[in-house]
Amino acid sequence: MENNQKLAERLGYEFRETKLLRNALTHSSSINETHRRYWDNNERLEFLGDAVLEMVISERLYRLLPQEEEGRLTRLRASIVCEESLAEIGQRLGIGEALILGKGEERSGGRNRSSMIADGVEAIIGAIYLDGGWDQVRTAVLRLFDSVISRALEGKLHSDYKTALQERLQVNGDVDIQYVLDGQEGPDHAKVFYTSVAVDGVVLGSGSGRSKKEAEQNAAKAAMKDMR
Repeated sequence: MENNQKLAERLGYEFRETKLLRNALTHSSSINETHRRYWDNNERLEFLGDAVLEMVISERLYRLLPQEEEGRLTRLRASIVCEESLAEIGQRLGIGEALILGKGEERSGGRNRSSMIADGVEAIIGAIYLDGGWDQVRTAVLRLFDSVISRALEGKLHSDYKTALQERLQVNGDVDIQYVLDGQEGPDHAKVFYTSVAVDGVVLGSGSGRSKKEAEQNAAKAAMKDMR
């Protein structure tokens, strides 16, 4: 509870329904070990928060850059709404120390895992939306992402390899780019995903990661390297 209070203070948002914040911080490993109900974990809130975040950032970029083409707006949004940015914000908020984890996830260092912290940020955004509505979540997201948006506009953010690969491949027209999950291994608290990226059935690169998003980015990075 103390960690939740500190987190709420850093967020600058006071939840009316505190159970929503608790759910946003509850990882599925905790649910699995205590045999609680599935919907008490943060996966559904993460799903909602991902959509809300994209909408808030899309609107912000649309208003900030009234004459910019769709392609650049899409690239900027992708560089802002990505695991690295979310993990950076989550670490600043101290989400890792507030997460409710199962014992196995705790032992494997899940509290410091970027993908888990990023998921927690999205879940909290979903929780704020449900608790306070659009205006409240928009204010919270723009406050949290202010510096990230500024750096994106200045071209100082990390690379989005999936977008870069798409632009490279579609320079002469549309192509069908597919990311395929080749496999996964390890227990839930230490899972590794393996992904390949292909065009017209031809594999261009493969990568792995602790999340599906990370594995796709690494596959695109490998493809870009081979193309160079």
